[in-house]
Amino acid sequence: MKLICYLSNGYPSIEESIKMAEIYTHAGADMIEIDFPSRNPYLESEFIADRMAEALKACDDYDAYMDGMKRVKRLLPSTQFILMVYENTVEEIGPDKFIDFCQSNHYEDLILVGLKDESIKNLCIRNGLKVSCYVQRRMDRMEIEYAKQSNGFVYLQAKADPDQVNPLYPTLKDCIDHLRCIGIDRPIYCGVGIHTPEDAEAAKEAGADGVFVGSTILKLHNDIPALIKEINEFKKNC
Repeated sequence: MKLICYLSNGYPSIEESIKMAEIYTHAGADMIEIDFPSRNPYLESEFIADRMAEALKACDDYDAYMDGMKRVKRLLPSTQFILMVYENTVEEIGPDKFIDFCQSNHYEDLILVGLKDESIKNLCIRNGLKVSCYVQRRMDRMEIEYAKQSNGFVYLQAKADPDQVNPLYPTLKDCIDHLRCIGIDRPIYCGVGIHTPEDAEAAKEAGADGVFVGSTILKLHNDIPALIKEINEFKKNC
């Protein structure tokens, strides 16, 4: 099972982000979720949103972020990346320029959020980019249908409050088994609620192909030995 660690691009600087990507990889991360900091990250936690705001204070030029992401690809050619980006950021960069950047630098797996409609998502798919779909533990029919129709991995919510869990699929394994049963054969990566190595192990036992680890790692950025140790522990359980 793959360990996917979240990297706040540009926080506290683009140079430091590049160094952190290297640390993540050497510590055992199989994949890195890297973001374009959004000027309106309205779906993020306060913690992530504040980091995006600080990144944009340090550098608000998206061309500079793209240059940094080109460099990190050259530095870590064997590391897989998932690019998380808001639609408002794609619009600011320009959809054609954004797609050309992704194609030219092999940022082909996207988490595209904050959509007003399907136009930019469909444009990305038509141009060969793989767009993920988020499925919550309530297993909403519409979300599942979107997952069936998309071409990217499924981002499955790992944990939810009891009243937000579909009683027909009470466990994470039940959810994964159902998605497989209806024909989804693309990777299923679990996130939201993966806070400990034990959480990662439970997702592995449920049949997940990977787990996203975010704030647990991000909060250790000022203590690199502890960060490396934590990634090591997660990797053991993956």
